[in-house]
Amino acid sequence: MVTYNHYYRHVVGSVGTPANLVEVQIRDLDGNVLERGKQGEICIRGPNISRGYLNNPQETAAAFYADWFRSGDIGYIDQDGYLFIVDRLKDMIITGGENVYPREVEELLYTRPEVQECAVVGLPDREYGERVTAFIVAARGFKIDARELKSYLKSELAGFKVPKEYVIVDELPKSNAGKLLKREIRKQFGEKA
Repeated sequence: MVTYNHYYRHVVGSVGTPANLVEVQIRDLDGNVLERGKQGEICIRGPNISRGYLNNPQETAAAFYADWFRSGDIGYIDQDGYLFIVDRLKDMIITGGENVYPREVEELLYTRPEVQECAVVGLPDREYGERVTAFIVAARGFKIDARELKSYLKSELAGFKVPKEYVIVDELPKSNAGKLLKREIRKQFGEKA
């Protein structure tokens, strides 16, 4: 257990504040501690955290900043000390030197009635490193108008976060448990880039 949401001070959208004897920090990609409100990797320290991987110093070194465990999750801590999880680090897209968290874009796409399901991934791009790409399954009875979606997203997001490409698909790849497999999307469509 890392955090808990208080019964009387429950904050919707947050995973709560650190549990007893647990510390949480937010760090940038270089390992520097960030101030409250800034998004970065969630790092954890406490008696409940493993000391590392058995007989694997390379993996241990990659998973820790000194004695702080790197969770692989992106989040922020608000001014009251509540932790919010934004996305997974491995899903983060770096386009033209800017960080894009797919979940932010996906949540906006899900507000649209024509979007039944979506996944936003970074595909290889010669100019930007990765291009933000939205894969969308249309809701029954709707047709996807990529220009309309792009216009809507531009009104809500910074320009670099808006997908450059919209791919309409019949279905998105999932595991047997129903979890979306973004790596399969990147594998299938990244090879065509």
